Amino acid sequence: MSSVVHRALRLRSSKSWSDTMRIAVIGGGVIGLSTAYALLRRGHQVDLIEKRDQVALETSFANGGQLSYRYVSPLADAGVPLQALGWLLRGDDAPLRFRPRLSKQQWRWCLRFLLACRRSTNRRNAERLLRLSLHSQQVLRTWREEDGLSDFAWRANGKLVIYRDRSSFEKAISGFDASTGQLVLDAQRCGEIEPALRPLADELQGGLYSPGDEAADCQLFCQRLLERLEESPGFRLHCGRAVSALHTQGARIRSLSLDNESLAVDHVVVAAGAASVALLKPLGIELPIYPLKGYSLTLPLRRPLDAPETNVTDYDNKVVYARLGDQLRVAAMVDIGGWDATLDRGRIAMLQRLAGMTFPGAGDYRNATQWAGLRPATPEGTPLLGASPFDNLWLNVGHGSLGFTLACGSADVLCDLIDHQRPAVTLDGLTLAA
Repeated sequence: MSSVVHRALRLRSSKSWSDTMRIAVIGGGVIGLSTAYALLRRGHQVDLIEKRDQVALETSFANGGQLSYRYVSPLADAGVPLQALGWLLRGDDAPLRFRPRLSKQQWRWCLRFLLACRRSTNRRNAERLLRLSLHSQQVLRTWREEDGLSDFAWRANGKLVIYRDRSSFEKAISGFDASTGQLVLDAQRCGEIEPALRPLADELQGGLYSPGDEAADCQLFCQRLLERLEESPGFRLHCGRAVSALHTQGARIRSLSLDNESLAVDHVVVAAGAASVALLKPLGIELPIYPLKGYSLTLPLRRPLDAPETNVTDYDNKVVYARLGDQLRVAAMVDIGGWDATLDRGRIAMLQRLAGMTFPGAGDYRNATQWAGLRPATPEGTPLLGASPFDNLWLNVGHGSLGFTLACGSADVLCDLIDHQRPAVTLDGLTLAA
């Protein structure tokens, strides 16, 4: 029996499982699974509900793989709207692509995004994300060291953000805060930290290096969490079953409808990514979340010395590289244009070209495994955690591209709130009411 089960048994003391709270977690991605795991560690019973036949088949399936704890700047920032106008003319080559729809939700989201594109707003939200991300790193460390959670390609290999454009680099270092643990590097030092970048030395202006950041395979992490969860008698998995309705009684959620079955609950945590929007709308809860479509390639390493050991983010091309075991994960781009997660061949071809020019010897990008997914994002880039208008309905949504990075910390915060404890980090700016 694993330590997580021992911990749950110890925390609930002499109570039987029938005496503990039954908590339904909706969503079987990294946010939902992390929440279920954290709740079980606290001694609660957990029902995890996932509409797909297996967990981690959507946004958590093939994300960027970087646990970017110290580089958490939101997309909304000063200068982004002007950049976006230029990107509109570039088509498939643009890091950010906007496709307008006849959708009030899209336009409301975009208006709030534009209002958040101020330097002061960006820095304030980055500080909020940093607090949560550093806590998330600590929680994952606890799970790895105390629970023995392993075998998900975890590596403490640092993160290097490289800048090709001089103005981008100067903007980045103008707001540099050494207290975050980051280091400012010139082009030569970038090549020393990551030798695979040496052929690009003449193209680089410099970089920001975060030696404490990590990488891991998000889907494998989800699978390891599920294995631990399924060892516990207090856990039930409902795969291939969607929540069709949330039934209320006064200011509380009374039960959930799963197909033709009614599931009584004490608490509900909504962690269903972008699907949370439609789920909560019938309750009168309007989530300011819109899906930002991203793409990735996963390829076996052909020449490991030509692939980066460090996590690399190519800032100006908006491409991230993470080494996951004997594979390289390449992820990029933001499409603001609807709820369709199908592959766009033009975008994939662009990603193949960019990766091939940056690390040409790493592997065969043409035959890499291709993926596209929808990142559930708020306009400000900060997640929505904690309370809802209903007393026993909790939110853990809107993490955007930082879902894996923030998952463990967000789960721990939710547990504190449900257990009526003071959360480990302040939730200023991270709630629906903010």
